[in-house]
Amino acid sequence: MTSQKPLFLLSGPCAFEDYDTAIHIAQTVKQICDDLGIEYIFKASYKKANRTKLGSFTGIGKEEALKAIQAVGEAVGVKTITDVHESHEPEQVAEYIDCLQIPAFLCRQTDLLVAAGKTGKAINLKKGQFLSPEAMGFALEKIQSTGNDQVWLCERGTTFGYSDLIVDATSMVRMKRHGVPVVMDCTHAVQKPNQTSGITGGDASLIEAVALSAVATGADGLFIETHPTPHLAKSDAQSMLQLDSLRPLLEKVVRVRKALATVEA
Repeated sequence: MTSQKPLFLLSGPCAFEDYDTAIHIAQTVKQICDDLGIEYIFKASYKKANRTKLGSFTGIGKEEALKAIQAVGEAVGVKTITDVHESHEPEQVAEYIDCLQIPAFLCRQTDLLVAAGKTGKAINLKKGQFLSPEAMGFALEKIQSTGNDQVWLCERGTTFGYSDLIVDATSMVRMKRHGVPVVMDCTHAVQKPNQTSGITGGDASLIEAVALSAVATGADGLFIETHPTPHLAKSDAQSMLQLDSLRPLLEKVVRVRKALATVEA
């Protein structure tokens, strides 16, 4: 009989906005994950370095946000993860945060990948919207060259025209051939980038379809940004999952995985 490793979930708000919102999200998600047997890692970006418009919200301040994310993790009893963008950041951020994330736009930045690898932290390496699953092997190699083998490869959609993304259902299978866990970013994959307003759009109604497809094709983890009031969020308002929609979605995910385990037994 085949044995499935527990699914893990990277989840939280897109950007760290304030402690009260973050702790509410983390406590809610932790309870859901405990009930369903899912490993939970709290995610929040301590700063947003790639906003389209100059005046868009980028964060509450570097050190303040890092300390606050750390405090949320300690209060809830979970690991934490946040993005790093430049090669000087991983060492500094690793003092506060348990896991690091490489944004898709930056997945080929050698100095950044090597610096992240040298921290020894687990790293969620997002696949660029412009790369094939096979090409991610080269990015993976850069991190593993440091001796760090705690790397996950993360799918987040592929550029389709100028203002849309498409998710290739074969990507999970193809990236698993690299021999590391794979994650599906279910919320960034439903984005609609390059809007004339300068604010990224999205279709949150498609998050569930992406999640279920990913677990059906072998995803080891899911990335789902969530917020109690997405329309009021300061980043990715149109592609975050409503917090009270997370439990029913994950219940379906767990049922799909159990069905797969039964078929493979």
